[in-house]
Amino acid sequence: MAWIVLVVAGLLEAVWATALSASAGLTQPVPSAVFAVATVLSVVGLGWSMRHIPTATAYAIWTGIGAVVTVVYAAATGAEHLTALRGLFLVGIIGCVVGLKKTSDDEQQAVAEELVEEPMDVH
Repeated sequence: MAWIVLVVAGLLEAVWATALSASAGLTQPVPSAVFAVATVLSVVGLGWSMRHIPTATAYAIWTGIGAVVTVVYAAATGAEHLTALRGLFLVGIIGCVVGLKKTSDDEQQAVAEELVEEPMDVH
């Protein structure tokens, strides 16, 4: 569940970044309100997921998702151009996010196996 919350929080990071841009310096009421709500929900989701996922991993994945989705959305709407080089760097970010999740799962599995192999002394 923590990973799902983290992904949603990352998507909300892209929402607030896009809304912040559309708010014209927080002078437009609707984008400013979207920015405020999405920011709070995104940070709350990140904070909750950090109770279950290592901080550095959760934060890197949160920012990676937010960055990739923000750039892809901007390119899809025509606000920014997506060049081959930018696309390559986005693929790199995605690869890093996947790698962080995979290594986090491996580390958690290793800790769980270690706990099973070495029962706690209850004396």
